[in-house]
Amino acid sequence: MNKPLRRVAIFCGLLVLALLIRVNWVQFVQADELKEDEHNRRVDIARYSQPRGNIIVDGDPITGSKETDSGDFKYKRTYKDGPMWAPVTGYASQVYDANFLEKLNDGILTGDDDRLFFNRTIDMLTGKEKTGGDVVTTLNSKAQKAAYSGLKGRKGAVAAINPETGAILALASAPSYDPSKIAGMTTKDGENYKNLLADKDKPMTNRALRETYPPGSTFKVVTAAAALESGLYTDIDEPTKSPLPYKLPLSSTILKNEGNIPCEDATLRDALKVSCNTVFAKIGDDVGRDKMVEEAEKFGFNEELFTPTRSNASVYDTKMDRPGNALSSIGQFNTATTPLQMAMVASAVANDGELMKPYMVEQLRAPNLNVVEQHKPDPMSRPLKPENAQKLQEMMETVVEDGTGTRAQIPGVTVGGKTGTAQHGVDNSELPYAWFISYAKTDSGTPVAVAVVVEDGSANRDDISGGGLAAPIAKNVMEAVINSEK
Repeated sequence: MNKPLRRVAIFCGLLVLALLIRVNWVQFVQADELKEDEHNRRVDIARYSQPRGNIIVDGDPITGSKETDSGDFKYKRTYKDGPMWAPVTGYASQVYDANFLEKLNDGILTGDDDRLFFNRTIDMLTGKEKTGGDVVTTLNSKAQKAAYSGLKGRKGAVAAINPETGAILALASAPSYDPSKIAGMTTKDGENYKNLLADKDKPMTNRALRETYPPGSTFKVVTAAAALESGLYTDIDEPTKSPLPYKLPLSSTILKNEGNIPCEDATLRDALKVSCNTVFAKIGDDVGRDKMVEEAEKFGFNEELFTPTRSNASVYDTKMDRPGNALSSIGQFNTATTPLQMAMVASAVANDGELMKPYMVEQLRAPNLNVVEQHKPDPMSRPLKPENAQKLQEMMETVVEDGTGTRAQIPGVTVGGKTGTAQHGVDNSELPYAWFISYAKTDSGTPVAVAVVVEDGSANRDDISGGGLAAPIAKNVMEAVINSEK
């Protein structure tokens, strides 16, 4: 071979080598990056080329798929009772991607998860159409319906948990939206999406997980736990030596109680029953900021939670001064919490002081119904010793038997609760939030812990508001869980 031909051959060989290197680089190094690139339309085409697997509640699907005539996208997502389940499912849209369980479990639902490789191989060999797997949730359909129906016409949220396992039984948010109306790629779907984003009532916000509210007097349960755990009090029926009125530490500000209630030297039991601001603010100061922070964090404050859907961190300020800590101890100042977090507080008390990590996915299943992943209940922390948890149970049960929470009573069922009314707005000018946290237990069957917050309505500026607006919703959710097993 003459010299010019040899040079051409070497050059062509180098080009082929470079091409092979580039192809392998793209295929093995950049594959995931290119697959996840938002401009890669082929990913979306593949995602909607076959029916998605389903999200399951009580053995039945609450999602579906139907054929469309939208060009490259053969199927689109459908939802049963979409607004009720949106805080759980999220949406899967041909244009706007997906969120919540639809996004987090996309690989299972589309059938692309690596754990479904064997199923895909069998389907390919047998000529069967590729299908997705299912996401089996822990949700209770009757409890969810009771929660969503109770919020009808109001803004607010409900979270319900099984205290023994951490399984989420209900997760409702209102106002809500129908994910089916943004699932396609029509002009109407686009208009619906823009209208949802522009809506001042924020229907796409998951208030149960992503909205933090001042908890008001429901936080007094955490303060009571701190008082017991620190040894400040051992007997819930001994006087607390609390003055009336109470002046905030290092301040000339006088703290008041709502209404003419007997709070001077009240016992822990009576102070929780009638919700004495003065008693619990003094307890918070006596316990001290650092121990209050420690107790709040044992309940889950100051960290994000994953259920697997992310829940915003609830906040108990770690750097506030003494007056701020006293006010935070009654759920004011900088204290802010999600409904899920307050359901966790009630859950830990009901479970004799052990807090289980909340979760809403029980199983991931392959298309042939084989279990790909099974969740196991996971202890998260122990905010209370068993003996102190039982004392706090007595206190919360007194609230329902003979205090501000009587509207949560269920005949034949042990119910503990705490009402709350959280003021907000400049100089407390806005309507307060009405809160109720509770638990219900029977001799047999699933226990349940619930948190309800109602943002609007005819709330009064006293602790009765939580009992009047939020407690009946909690009662209906608890009854739904109890009755679903009969």
